[in-house]
Amino acid sequence: MATALVTGGTSGIGAEFARSLAARGYDLVLVARDQERLAGMASELSAVHVELLPADLADRADVARVVARLEDAARPVDVLVNNAGFGIHTSLVDPDLERIDLGWEVMQRAVLVLSAAAARGMRERGHGRIIQVSSTAGFITLGAYSAAKAWLTSISEALSNELVGTGVTVTALCPGWVHTEFHARAGIRKSSIPDFLWLQPGPLVEKSLRDAEKGRVISIPSVRYGVLIWFARHLPKGVIRRISRSISSARSAAAAAPATGGRA
Repeated sequence: MATALVTGGTSGIGAEFARSLAARGYDLVLVARDQERLAGMASELSAVHVELLPADLADRADVARVVARLEDAARPVDVLVNNAGFGIHTSLVDPDLERIDLGWEVMQRAVLVLSAAAARGMRERGHGRIIQVSSTAGFITLGAYSAAKAWLTSISEALSNELVGTGVTVTALCPGWVHTEFHARAGIRKSSIPDFLWLQPGPLVEKSLRDAEKGRVISIPSVRYGVLIWFARHLPKGVIRRISRSISSARSAAAAAPATGGRA
């Protein structure tokens, strides 16, 4: 029986990966901080074997425990989904960079360390898939979050280059706005985002899994985001910066507005 390890596997995109992989017959290793939610996912996915690994990926000791699980040759992991993450809206000139530091630990360092651990074992066995949940934000310039996701997409492409011919593939999933609790946690009011830009997590995850099976390095869900990111890659950088400023201004205005019970 093949096994998949999913970080942030108790909510949003991570939970959807867990469900989709379980439906494909994978046993699961779920990594998250909230033990109650981990137990809930184990109960929901009882048709397959679910191993729970409570860990805070901002804690390097916890990251080391996840590395040890990935390096356990007696219980090989065939698919790694690096999904754990959160929004960052700290100003780049704010003297308090705690949130940015936390983002580095969870969405950059932990991803690199876990990917490397998984890749070593997979390369030795001659097969495996690594899926990194990045973002279309990495193609524009929305501060520290965009920078983190641009780094994640780039490092995924670099890792893919290193693993060519080994039987191990790396796919960077770059979604746009997705109907999950991520945005509420990040303080982003959904009503500020046009309806046509919202994606459902189920189809998004299914497409990314198909792309990973085909060995695609970049997975951009939906035709509309494919078109938008084509322009983001080809428009002059000055235009992208102006668009990014407009998005940031709209977010700031929405955050400052009183709650009116807008769209969920």
